Amino acid sequence: MNHISEILEYNKHFVEDKQYEAYRTSKFPDKKIVVITCMDTRLTELLPKAMNFKNGDVKLIKNAGAVISQPFGSVMRSVLIAIYELQADEVFVVGHLDCGMASLNADHMIEMIKERGVSDIVLSTLEHSGIRLSKWLRGLENERAGVIYSVNIINNHPLLPPNLPVHGMLIDPENGALELVVDGYKNL
Repeated sequence: MNHISEILEYNKHFVEDKQYEAYRTSKFPDKKIVVITCMDTRLTELLPKAMNFKNGDVKLIKNAGAVISQPFGSVMRSVLIAIYELQADEVFVVGHLDCGMASLNADHMIEMIKERGVSDIVLSTLEHSGIRLSKWLRGLENERAGVIYSVNIINNHPLLPPNLPVHGMLIDPENGALELVVDGYKNL
């Protein structure tokens, strides 16, 4: 059975058995928090448990490395929507130890892109269009620096309301231990 068939079969029973009822909540985060974190599979259930979040408590944004790479990109837009439209009044950037983004090698990834069938012509066209893949695909200096970088992008955003705390943390994906990197209350 392929993945889509497996998922649809499971979903049919999930809905028929009304398993969704345990997850009902509103679109507004109960704890008024927005969390930006990494898409690492080790954090899927660990991070909410380690931070005492249940379904409906927070707006959760996931991407590679918990990095906000552009102040006017989709991640920052999601943060602002969570604040202005969904009543979040605190932001947490939660990176993690042993993050793959800290060891990401752009040249290696470009080789893997080629191996998966993307042609040199496409890569050349992107480069000539101003897309510098070696810069765009670069990793983090280290996990701590990545958290601080993202916190600074948020804190310095011209559309961020004044006096909104933006915190930075690292989580250990092995045991869920949290380390405070940036205390957003101290910056108010």
